[in-house]
Amino acid sequence: MTITDPRQVTDWAKVLLAPNPGPMTLDGTNSYLLAAPGAASAIVVDPGPADSAHLQSLAAAGPVELILITHRHHDHTEGAPELARLTGAPVRAADPDYCIDGVPLRDEEIILAAGVEVRVLATPGHTTDSVSFLLPADGPTGSVLTGDTILGRGTTVIAPPDGSLRDYLQSLDRLSGLGPAAVLPAHGPQLADVSAVSAEYLAHREQRLTAIRAALNELGQDASVQAVTDAVYHDIDPSVRLAAEHSVAAQLEYLRS
Repeated sequence: MTITDPRQVTDWAKVLLAPNPGPMTLDGTNSYLLAAPGAASAIVVDPGPADSAHLQSLAAAGPVELILITHRHHDHTEGAPELARLTGAPVRAADPDYCIDGVPLRDEEIILAAGVEVRVLATPGHTTDSVSFLLPADGPTGSVLTGDTILGRGTTVIAPPDGSLRDYLQSLDRLSGLGPAAVLPAHGPQLADVSAVSAEYLAHREQRLTAIRAALNELGQDASVQAVTDAVYHDIDPSVRLAAEHSVAAQLEYLRS
């Protein structure tokens, strides 16, 4: 088993890429270790899959004081029980089903651990339990861990009924108000300026909604998800066809409601 060293990406954050690449996970899940310089412990955000070598690397980078979850999807949470066993650290998530020896996260809660101040922001839309973690004192601009709400490249899948485009747009509005904080996404590369990235995401969503309105005008207002997907996403790779259908379903729900 090879222990891999995390890579420093901000003053307070290191990232360790999980070995679970794919169409939906991009290069894999970014597991983050948060600690102020000189701190004796660390926070792990999104342990990722139940991969023994990955979890051993996270545990070795500690000692781990706390494990935080951005949302319930298995590529973020599957390894949490084993990492909790390895480190003795509690697991906290917005969804109580994913907490281990810890209480559920609350919106606007301030967490102090590993010398770091973490502000919890409810950012539902990708899932109902999605949260982001703002580190206001991380470097000159601060940073924000966005889970799957903002990715390092591409766009986020919204899959009803757990996902809601209306909630997602409101969450992007909230993130856009954070200013130039660095973006630490759960998949893909780190980005600068969450406000600018949020604006790009909002513009992309409006472009897609415009395309779907045009498709409905041509196909009829009761057109099926499959028919609209064929019209709007006609050039996508078959491996992400289901994701496109989920996105269309979310956008139709938004427009029809």
